[in-house]
Amino acid sequence: MMSRFGFVALALLLPVSVEAADFKAPVAEVMAAATANWQDMGTDTDTPPPYTDYFSEDFLKRLYSKDFVAKYKEAAKFPAYDDGGSPFDYDPIIGGQDGCALKDVATAEGQPANGAEDVTVTFDNSHCFGERASDWQPEKLVFKVIEEDGRAVIDDIERPSFEDGASLKKEMLEIAEAGANGGSGSAAESPE
Repeated sequence: MMSRFGFVALALLLPVSVEAADFKAPVAEVMAAATANWQDMGTDTDTPPPYTDYFSEDFLKRLYSKDFVAKYKEAAKFPAYDDGGSPFDYDPIIGGQDGCALKDVATAEGQPANGAEDVTVTFDNSHCFGERASDWQPEKLVFKVIEEDGRAVIDDIERPSFEDGASLKKEMLEIAEAGANGGSGSAAESPE
């Protein structure tokens, strides 16, 4: 038989677990977009699939932290190409301008602590390029996810295969600073 204290403790715990932020949700949405953007087209069409912008207004409102959005908007004032658009001259999620359909996509969560969690995603986006180095490793992204206004949002994306771990927020700051100083932003592309 459960004591009244047990029922009170249980009642207090249940709402917390039901309300807990789903730290994988925003990451899953970004990776679904990347998978769709890089799908094999097959042989019967040369028309690429519709591109999903990782930084569309909808995604910026729902999937990213306020700080990330502010840094993206500053960097976006200095588009990589004259026709406007993205401040990046490469796909910042897959880590390059060329790639294969994403294969072996795996997501692993860390332990949530203080309203934040690292969600690590690995994938193979170079399997179609032929022979690879013996020390080849899958591409790896570490999404820094935080809880903000009661929901999980991406606060940064670290790309360990890039120089210095290449924080996407740090890169956006560098693009904005270079643009404000009259230069063009430079992308920290993957070494592949």
